[in-house]
Amino acid sequence: MAEIVVLILFLVWANFAPFLVGLWLGERWGTPVDFGRKWWDGLPVFGSHKTWRGIATSIVGSALAAPLMIDVSWWAGAVAGGLAMVGDLVTSFLKRRLHDPEGEDVPAVDQVLEGILPASFTGWQMGLSPVSVVFAVLLFVPLGEIGARFWRHILRTHPLVSHDLRSSRVITRVREWRACYMPLADWHKWLNLESYVYYRVILARFFRLIGCYKCGLSNALAPKLREITIESPAIPVSFDGFRVLFLTDLHLDGAKGLTEVVIEQIRGLEVDLCLVGGDIRMELYGSMAPSLRLLRLLIAQIRAKEGVLGVLGNHDCIDMLREFEEAGVRMLVNDNRCVTRGGENLWVVGVDDPHHYRGHNLDQAFRGVGDGFRLFLAHSPEVYEEAAAQGTHLYLCGHTHGGQICLPGIGPIVTHCRAPRAMAAGRWNYQQMIGYTSAGVGASGIPLRFYCPGEITLITLRRSVTIRTP
Repeated sequence: MAEIVVLILFLVWANFAPFLVGLWLGERWGTPVDFGRKWWDGLPVFGSHKTWRGIATSIVGSALAAPLMIDVSWWAGAVAGGLAMVGDLVTSFLKRRLHDPEGEDVPAVDQVLEGILPASFTGWQMGLSPVSVVFAVLLFVPLGEIGARFWRHILRTHPLVSHDLRSSRVITRVREWRACYMPLADWHKWLNLESYVYYRVILARFFRLIGCYKCGLSNALAPKLREITIESPAIPVSFDGFRVLFLTDLHLDGAKGLTEVVIEQIRGLEVDLCLVGGDIRMELYGSMAPSLRLLRLLIAQIRAKEGVLGVLGNHDCIDMLREFEEAGVRMLVNDNRCVTRGGENLWVVGVDDPHHYRGHNLDQAFRGVGDGFRLFLAHSPEVYEEAAAQGTHLYLCGHTHGGQICLPGIGPIVTHCRAPRAMAAGRWNYQQMIGYTSAGVGASGIPLRFYCPGEITLITLRRSVTIRTP
């Protein structure tokens, strides 16, 4: 009986290891096995969730685990892992032909081939009888189904808002659960071990060791009010001189006293519209309460005739939407709002975070947008091509912090962004679209800045006249 138990555990590991690695790496190296191609019936061969990384993980993980768990050679474990993935791919191929959504589980079917193929080979290597192998598979199938149902229940439990606001991708739901729903701070830390070790242990101690921590913290607590002018012939006459206060990457709870500094900078400032570009919280996990409390203090001091609009960033839980709205920020989650003056329109189009959660949907966000100036608001510059294709005139974003830690004459060490480096800070252009990436108000990871001050951006729109020569 003990051999049957360890065989079942090995089967669970061979099939679950790719998922664990997926949680850690996200979409990195996640090339689909079918390379996105379609079968003769016009449907995906396997689907985007079946990746070469997953196959490699199962094979390598099974090879390492086999000598320890079931006392067979590493190569036998590798073969078993490969057979588990063959069963997984065949199952996915059949499910696509049955029009089942990618990532969805079909009771029992998903576990049968994933269990029979590796169990038959591994049982033979272990010297188990055919009856014992069948018994192991019969136990593995319901256990795998129970585990899959329990995991889906966790991922789909959403106490405050509908998941329809975000992408339905499994990785998105996992990231939300990891960031928003774990109630214990210690669990948050361990589930986000990569960022915790990198920022809290390595970087923070490094800057303390070289004696620059206090200086970097002082820099982070001194954001500047930066005034810029955006000129475009697309700006309607009625909006010539329209002033926009752009606040992004606030990270209000990251450095004590930052909120008070920002309030002092904007005190008495009157604008037409305020835009908040996401990332209110410092961490990617943990309590949202401190940042929300500070946000309410800040929003209460903003004087904007057309109100305050905002989008979600990669540090913002979907559950923060209601609190953002109650604080006075109207959130645009793949949505838009029209500001009308003198019979002319300025459209503000906002999308869900395109960087970490990748919940952006530009087709939905631009639905109903008509004539007028199109101001696109996103947390990061990474959807610049899609925005330009939608006829965007001005793209406002943040996320990069301008590098946050820069080198003199060189600029950002890293930008944490998939967009071209030229879009990491300041003004840029793409085709007919003007873009501006703010250095952000606060600091992320560690509350330090070097050669890259934070900024509170005041944008003035000016209508320019295009002179055509005959």
